[in-house]
Amino acid sequence: MSGPGVGHEFQPYPVAWLKRDVLLFANSIGCTVDELQFLYELNPKFSVFPTYPIILPFKHENIDVIDFYAAQGASSGGIPGVPKFDPRRTVDGERHIIFYKPLPTSSEGRKFEVRGKVLGVYDKGKPGTVVEIQNDLVDAESGEMYTRTINSGFNVGQGNWGGPKGPKAPNYNPPEGQKPDAVHEQATSPETAHLYRLNGDYNPLHATPEPGESMGFGGAIMHGLYSWNTACHGILKLLGGSDSANIKEFAARFASPVLAGDTLVTEIWNLGSRDSFDGFDDIRFVTKVKKTGKVVLSNGRAKIKVVGQKENRTSKL
Repeated sequence: MSGPGVGHEFQPYPVAWLKRDVLLFANSIGCTVDELQFLYELNPKFSVFPTYPIILPFKHENIDVIDFYAAQGASSGGIPGVPKFDPRRTVDGERHIIFYKPLPTSSEGRKFEVRGKVLGVYDKGKPGTVVEIQNDLVDAESGEMYTRTINSGFNVGQGNWGGPKGPKAPNYNPPEGQKPDAVHEQATSPETAHLYRLNGDYNPLHATPEPGESMGFGGAIMHGLYSWNTACHGILKLLGGSDSANIKEFAARFASPVLAGDTLVTEIWNLGSRDSFDGFDDIRFVTKVKKTGKVVLSNGRAKIKVVGQKENRTSKL
């Protein structure tokens, strides 16, 4: 597909993490003590929760808090034929991750980098602009790829610049009229976002009320990627035995914001091996706010090797 900026490659940037980082991530997304392989570095099966790479484009190599707006502003321009958007008015649209190799529990002694390119920039008029980017996490020396993510960001109110509207996005709906095969609940507290942001996503939108008030959210909201990651955790735990080897893909669209204190309910459907997935089943899911039924993650899908279903237990943070 052609269009403004399509195919533009960004300058690769180095990323790094320590064992402490992956332990914090697992804790912040609701992993529990029956999954010590994600929570305890001396566990014989100690491993990185598979969606951890989604945080690296925020974290880079930093080990301390950063100025989120300055960092995002420095990387938000430079797409040929496309305006420079204000990162203070950008929210997640959809995320899709494909897993190729498990990450080492620390990058120490190795060089990893993220290689990104533009897949599309779509002008949606007055509501804003969608920017779709592919990020590959690779070993910079061997070229081996570990994960590929397709990220769409929505730049609120930053449209009408004359760009293409873009294709209609496909929908991945759960089977109509069929009860879910599994349900996962994840409770949040007023401080949940303050724990999750320590992974490296320091957007003030999730820490203090002023940015959310200016964007019409009424105050601070939860990270969309918190909901996304906790949904993946619930699905992998309930269907895949909390084994990173049992997930091949995971994706969802961000439908509406979540407020601190909401309990999230993820309804999960197993469609089976409808295509050739090498033993991986086609999963659909929807995540809602328990109290209101409001959908916060739609278009949810995953490829999971189902090894037996566990009984759900509500996680609390």
